[in-house]
Amino acid sequence: MEVSALGVGVQHVLCCNSVPFILSVTPWSTRVNTSHVCCATTLDKEPLRRQPPNFDTRRVTRPHSKQYLARQSAILQVQQSSDLESALTRLGGSLKVQDLNAIIRHFGMLKRWHDLSQLFEWMQQNGKISASSYSSYIKFMGKSLNPVKALEIYNSIQDESTKKNFHICNSVLGSLVRSGKFDGSIKLFHQMKQDGLTPDAVTYSTLLAGCIKFKHGYSKALELVQELQNNELQMDRVIYGTLLAICASNNKWEEAESYFKQMKDEGHIPNEFHYSSLLNAYSISGNYKKADDLVQDMKSAGLVPNKVILTTLLKAYVRGGLFEKSRELLAELEALGYAEDEMPYCLLMDALAKAGRIQDAKLVFDEMKEKSVRSDGYSYSIMISAFCRGGLVDDAKQLAKDFERTYDKYDLVMLNTMICAYCRAGEMDSVMEMLRKMDELKIIPDNNTFHILIKYFCKEKLYMLAYKTMEDMHNKGYPPDEELCSSLMFHLGKIRAYSEAYSIYNMLRYSKRTMCKALHEKILHILVAGRLLKDAYVVVKDNPGLISKPATMKFATAFMKLGNINLINDVLKAIDGSGCKIDQGIFQMAISRYISDPDKKDLLLQLLQWMPAQGYTVDSSTRNLILKNSHLFGRHHIAEMLSKQHMISKASKSTKDK
Repeated sequence: MEVSALGVGVQHVLCCNSVPFILSVTPWSTRVNTSHVCCATTLDKEPLRRQPPNFDTRRVTRPHSKQYLARQSAILQVQQSSDLESALTRLGGSLKVQDLNAIIRHFGMLKRWHDLSQLFEWMQQNGKISASSYSSYIKFMGKSLNPVKALEIYNSIQDESTKKNFHICNSVLGSLVRSGKFDGSIKLFHQMKQDGLTPDAVTYSTLLAGCIKFKHGYSKALELVQELQNNELQMDRVIYGTLLAICASNNKWEEAESYFKQMKDEGHIPNEFHYSSLLNAYSISGNYKKADDLVQDMKSAGLVPNKVILTTLLKAYVRGGLFEKSRELLAELEALGYAEDEMPYCLLMDALAKAGRIQDAKLVFDEMKEKSVRSDGYSYSIMISAFCRGGLVDDAKQLAKDFERTYDKYDLVMLNTMICAYCRAGEMDSVMEMLRKMDELKIIPDNNTFHILIKYFCKEKLYMLAYKTMEDMHNKGYPPDEELCSSLMFHLGKIRAYSEAYSIYNMLRYSKRTMCKALHEKILHILVAGRLLKDAYVVVKDNPGLISKPATMKFATAFMKLGNINLINDVLKAIDGSGCKIDQGIFQMAISRYISDPDKKDLLLQLLQWMPAQGYTVDSSTRNLILKNSHLFGRHHIAEMLSKQHMISKASKSTKDK
């Protein structure tokens, strides 16, 4: 669902399109974890003890050796010790590498990150370390969202064979993907291959998982799949599940459908996660017919639709505008106990509100409250946003007040919604209270927060406050909206805040996006009006061909009269370079400025020397003015230059006559 201009809606609740439903339990996590278990046993060469096929319970089991029991006791003491350093000093010498690896996994599972790092450093210092140690430690650093540490450890590995071990490489890549560093994971992957890594299926599965939330994830996923196939690796159910999720998050239901069919053709039996992913792809586009057929296919395969499946089907119905059918499915979810939280209600409410059926959405909201459905406040966000869009400002404000009385918790989406409602109602005190609450809770404002405030301040004609807010937004790295910037530039120009208007222009200019051509001319007029002629010169020079001739000539006239005399020649060259022909009036003003300041005679001589090469000559009145003051600049030199210009002018006229 799109984010409204008010910065609210249900993006926070429903967005991620597939993610809340598909990735709540990831089918591929099992395989990744298993790979690390295999890594721990295989690399440490610790034999797997298997029971004989026909195990006789009457047989007496062989007692463990004293050495083994001592090691188990030492492992337990280290795990439970409150002074890890002391415990390792006493007991570390008796422990084998695989014992220490078991402790690494124990600390990692309990999220004892400090103890984990302390143990790993001790293992490095004492030479009790294996490839499995690196793999496990790096994996847990990824889980603690510390990719910097994971990379630091990986880069510290000196042994080449260890560094290109695919278990270790997979752990590092997984750490980066988990932390949202997908670009970094791809760059590192290419470097690893250059260093000798032979990727396995888990490597590609790990990178593909990062494509789900990546902006251009689908195209990158296709590249990875092609590379996987070129390496003669087979796609399994985990990889297919990931591809289906990628297709769903990129609104490509036809491609998802194709992968689903291909998976079945290859003999892989789809599970509930595959069905959920494909169903989500259908739901995003509102393809309720396909969604219905898929759920029936799932039932025929012996799978029972769970809460995720039915909620996703509901999303398909509301996206397709089937509101009555959506109500029936919502009733079914309630009967099954799957509507204990507000998510299904939010789906229906938001769709109704965006279809203009605000009162119907309000009925669903009231019904939810009557049934005491568990809520995090997102339903309030949807209704407040709907009231704002529908112009029902008083209702939005009242509901915002109700939320404040009912709930003692806020998140960014809810605060944006309430700020928007109060801005619409003109409640400045309430707006400021929400901003103070945002500070108290250490909630960082986002792009929507700033845009809501800037629009409100402009509406209230608080243009300098709007500028300060825009400046704060820019400093925090949020891209400015061109239309909003253009409007604010205009109003700042009207109140004679010329330099602030130019600052807004530069925010847009350096935001790595293509600007509307009209903005260059717009800021030029503002700068000329404010006599910021040096800045105006930069605009003209940097945008040749994008500013009209009348606007350029207006700037040239102003500069010749009032601009920095030392830049006059540069300005004339820039104007000529932009394709605008300079008229005689402009040259006369420039030469008059030089004559009024004899110390600038060198600049006058440079101008007179430059003009003929560009096809310019002075007219008779300007020529007489120069001759009249030639004693100030050297009569002989001036006469020589003017004679040269006269000859060029005469030759030009002769050519035209012919």
